[in-house]
Amino acid sequence: MANFIARTLVRRVFSLAGQEFSLQWGFGRELTKLRETLGIVEALLRDADHPRHNQQQGEAVQLWVAKLEEIADDADNLLDECSYEELRVQVELPTRIGRTLNSVSLSKARYRRKKARKIQKINKSLKNLCKLASGIGLVSTPLPSAAPRNRETYSFFDKDEEIIVGREEVVSHIVTNSTSSQANHLSVLAIVGMGGLGKTTVAKLVCHDPTIEGHFHEKIWICVSTEFQVVMILRRILQSFRPGAGAAVEGKDELCKTLKQELKGKRYLLILDDVWCQESEKWEELISCLSNVNDRLGSNIIVTTRNVGVASTIASILQTFTILEMDKLSDNQCWQILKNRAFPDGTAHLNEDQEILGKEIARRCAGLPLVAKVLGYTMRSKTSDGWRSIVESSIWNLPGGDTKILSILKLSFNDLKSPALKQCFAFCSNFVKDFEFKREDLIRLWMAQGWLHHFSTEESNLDMEDIGAEYFGILLENSFFQDVRRDPYGNITSCKMHDLVHDLAQHVSKSRWDSKETETKRGLRSFFVERDQVLFNTLPSFEALRVVKLCGADIKVLPDSVGKMKHLRYLDISNTKIRTLPKSVGKLYNLQTLRMNYLELRACPKELTNLINLRHISYDRVFSGWSPWPSGMGRLTNLQSLPEFQVLKKIGCGIEELGSLKQLKGKLSIYCLECVTDIEKAKKANLVEKCIRDLSLSWSWSSTSRPNCNDEDVLEALQPHPNLEVLKIENFLGDKFPSWIMSKLSLPSNLKEIKFRGCKECKEVPKLGHLPNLRSLYIEMPNLERLGSDFYGYDPHEATTGCQTKALFPALKSLTIQYAGKLIEWSEPQVLLPTVVFQSLEKLNLQGSPQLRSAPSYFPSLQSLSLVKIDSGVPVTSVLSKLTTLTYLHISGVKGLDCLPEGMLRNNKNLARLKIDRCEELTCIAPHGFGCCASLQSLVIVGCNKLRYLSEGLLAPSLEELLISDCPSLESIPFTEGIEYGSLHTLRIKKYSTLTSIPSLQGFSSVRAIKISECSELLSLPSGLNCCTSLGKIKIRSCSKLKFISIDSLPSLVRLDIRTCSSLESIDALHGFRCLYEFTIRDCDKLTSLLGSFPILQGLEIRNCPSLETIPCSDNLTTLSSLKIYSCDGFISKLSELASLTSLRRLEVGDFCKELDSFPVIPQLQTLMLSGWPKLKSLHEQIQHFTSLTSLNINSFDEVESLPEWLGSVSSLTVLIIELCHNLKYLPSRQAMQRLTKLRSLYICCDCPLIKRCRKGGPEWPKISHIPDLSLGKYKELTV
Repeated sequence: MANFIARTLVRRVFSLAGQEFSLQWGFGRELTKLRETLGIVEALLRDADHPRHNQQQGEAVQLWVAKLEEIADDADNLLDECSYEELRVQVELPTRIGRTLNSVSLSKARYRRKKARKIQKINKSLKNLCKLASGIGLVSTPLPSAAPRNRETYSFFDKDEEIIVGREEVVSHIVTNSTSSQANHLSVLAIVGMGGLGKTTVAKLVCHDPTIEGHFHEKIWICVSTEFQVVMILRRILQSFRPGAGAAVEGKDELCKTLKQELKGKRYLLILDDVWCQESEKWEELISCLSNVNDRLGSNIIVTTRNVGVASTIASILQTFTILEMDKLSDNQCWQILKNRAFPDGTAHLNEDQEILGKEIARRCAGLPLVAKVLGYTMRSKTSDGWRSIVESSIWNLPGGDTKILSILKLSFNDLKSPALKQCFAFCSNFVKDFEFKREDLIRLWMAQGWLHHFSTEESNLDMEDIGAEYFGILLENSFFQDVRRDPYGNITSCKMHDLVHDLAQHVSKSRWDSKETETKRGLRSFFVERDQVLFNTLPSFEALRVVKLCGADIKVLPDSVGKMKHLRYLDISNTKIRTLPKSVGKLYNLQTLRMNYLELRACPKELTNLINLRHISYDRVFSGWSPWPSGMGRLTNLQSLPEFQVLKKIGCGIEELGSLKQLKGKLSIYCLECVTDIEKAKKANLVEKCIRDLSLSWSWSSTSRPNCNDEDVLEALQPHPNLEVLKIENFLGDKFPSWIMSKLSLPSNLKEIKFRGCKECKEVPKLGHLPNLRSLYIEMPNLERLGSDFYGYDPHEATTGCQTKALFPALKSLTIQYAGKLIEWSEPQVLLPTVVFQSLEKLNLQGSPQLRSAPSYFPSLQSLSLVKIDSGVPVTSVLSKLTTLTYLHISGVKGLDCLPEGMLRNNKNLARLKIDRCEELTCIAPHGFGCCASLQSLVIVGCNKLRYLSEGLLAPSLEELLISDCPSLESIPFTEGIEYGSLHTLRIKKYSTLTSIPSLQGFSSVRAIKISECSELLSLPSGLNCCTSLGKIKIRSCSKLKFISIDSLPSLVRLDIRTCSSLESIDALHGFRCLYEFTIRDCDKLTSLLGSFPILQGLEIRNCPSLETIPCSDNLTTLSSLKIYSCDGFISKLSELASLTSLRRLEVGDFCKELDSFPVIPQLQTLMLSGWPKLKSLHEQIQHFTSLTSLNINSFDEVESLPEWLGSVSSLTVLIIELCHNLKYLPSRQAMQRLTKLRSLYICCDCPLIKRCRKGGPEWPKISHIPDLSLGKYKELTV
């Protein structure tokens, strides 16, 4: 079954046995014999999988192979130890000069005899095994001729993944079902079908359907797989809104409360992909939570599952439930997929034989798109005979179900030529399903196992990383990987495995590397851990470990014994709590990869420079704040990837250390180049011969010129490799760039991204327009004065040598010119023949060039444009005048612009977002704008003091967001009467001093948020609010003439916030608010009454409303859990009514000038904050009856000198906080404090005399010494 494992081991041992260390240690003869025996063994192994072996022989063959693996394992470890010993001597011998020659020779002889005996023993075992081979039918089989290595690129995968065959009707049905539901409870639809049918693909198509995008406010995708934990699912839902927030919210109740705030008033679509759970209790728990957090009509859940039992379980719980059983594809549809995969270029020239065979294979795909996709690639490289062998395979005769599918997929696995490649695929089974593989990391893990060595002559010129990249590409081409992610330049960064492909990997693997197996397994090669620390403590006992991956583990110390792991090649301690590394890490001489990301390392031992076999290191300068590597990095001559190098002036940290790192490639950032004082040392870095793809060269930021500045000479000496793709230069203070940048001949022609940032003294940019692959250009040069023909790299002499149209900046997609304060002129190129400029440019950001007076006018593909801080309208008009493809336009701080160019808005029919701010001379946006912005979705206008009117066409029915702020001359907001603004979801009006009324909002059915602030003349809220059936948030602030607010029947309103409305007298008729969750009123001096019904209100805050006397009665506040009342003296007599609020859990009250006779008793209250009661001399004794109180905060009680003795009766108290109590000196007695047995935290801060008395040795210290968490004098932010 898994003979490829043995073949890979044998090949690796064969390779190791031929290495040069055999000469040094003197057992070359033994290894030569071993290689001869291994050659015979490999010839026998090639016969082990032959189908002629009957069942009885097959079992014997597998036992033979298993024994071979055991012997080969021992040989691999033995030879690896020899390799380790060679590295150890290479590192340690120079430091042991004092040892005599005789002692070294004696030690070497003993070592040679010991290892030679072990090699002889292994050789003998292998020969005995070879003698047994004939008895079980194994014969020596010659090596088949190698097929040419397939080096096809796989850029077609992106296109291929978009071609979905035969699922259009299913997607349409689900979309219709999901968007038409108006049930007052959750609707669930289950997509059911066997693995490989494309359930996840259909769910993705539904998720990205335009109708779904417009119907649901939120879309949430959760891949559940086998782990169905309700709290985990709720936490991941929350993280989809607020990344990183889920982990901070503990417990199901808190998660539900937080989700309720996020989802109130929103219609959401939740997709639970790959669900296996049939436990009705868990489903009831999840559905109950989700039903309680949202009561908006039309929310939906889509579940994908292989198991119809899952669907039946959900159906038994819910009223509104739909099961959609996925059909298999037709034979013709499978044939279409096969052809798409077998002939990716679309040129399928089939002979009659291929047509017959192909359709037969399609028939046998059993309607499964995954099988067709995988087999299609297998067919690509085969002739008609190859297709016939697929048809005639015995695999098609197996029973149905997942077993048969795996066997069919195994056809493609068997087609993988290299045993090592099969091993790499099988290794992926050690990761959980739906794991996202990082491409580079996966290759390094394969490398650590020893599977990427040169096993053939055609691989002899390739690095292990190159072989790994080729293996990755082959697996990707065979559809063993999917869900590919790429960087902005198309390079693959990560991927996933389909569940069935993962099952196949498990099927073909023996799981020999699985770290979940017992601790006694000595042959363990890889150790993965996340939160489990039990196995970690026994690591050294796993003598054969090649990989230790501790990323994210709850580990604080790396044990000293880690240095005994001689075979270790890969160590990942990222995102752990480790602060220091033991010196013994420097003994890991075989280590190839060291990952230390997201660590707060205090220091690294100098012994790290002994890791002379290290090829890849990864750490974060931004996170740690410094470069953790010790001096002497130049010793690591095998290093290929280095994230950064920080130049220092101390010995061993100079830039010359890079000189000996001749294998460096990929990405490199060099910092602190101001520390380079010797240009000859910069030349020794020899960057020009290093295959660096992405190079950043940075000087530390300086507000002034540095004395003895040598930046020009340093940069000249750091000329990079000709194949450089990304170049970033930061804080360079030279007057001009070096010759290798300024010359068209020496500037790397493959550059894709260039960034000049903080180059304050340079006045001239290089010639760049000729670069054929340049996609992104960023220029930040304050002294730059002109961008002319030189910038475009245009040479009139070159132009006369041909008659074809010349393209300048042919691939450029993004151009940023920022903070070029002296830039005066940006001209068109002066050309002699037809020339196209910026033909691919999609994004232009021109910012901070106040002196600019001219700019180009032709940008044929521009989609996003930002023009900021330009003191003349002429260049702005020039850029805007001929545009036709804009989707986003931002104009800010532009002077001399009174109107956009005529027809500009009309010509850009796809303009979706328009933002204009701080354009003080703008009087109108488009004088004749009717129908000119049919696609506009977002309109933001801020700080345009002279803007008088907006054309009616600007406010199109497609508008989703409108913000108007600080436009005092604007006469009106021209919503067109009779038009439905069904897409508008956010309306914000701010600093509109002349606005007296807002047009009716009738027809604004989708608006979700309205914010009106600083509209000093506004007399009333807009009419038609009751038509805003989706409205979830209203904020009204600083509307000084608004006297009355009456809002009726807003069923979706979640938050209502009214502040600083000085004339507001009453808020009434607040009815029909079945979703209102939070209500805040602040700084409304004249407000006397607040009336309404709030059936689910959770939080109510009232501050600085001194005239308020009436709030809703307790019958209308039955769900209120949090109440904050400050500076409301008119209401103080009504505080006793709070006792009837049976759901109240948190109360904040204070800043009252009047005294209170008695405090209401609220036994269920958990948190109480008392603040600013200057006339109160002692706490209200009723508080002792708060039997559920866990947190008490006492703030700004200036007249209180001691806390009462009865405080000891509040036995449930866990947190006590005392702030700004300027005269407080005494706590209750020691006996009373000790009765607070649950008190865990005491914080006293902010100018309180009690602080000094409570410190150790003070008179109050004995009262509090037993409390675990004490903070005296330091402010500590708490959530109570």
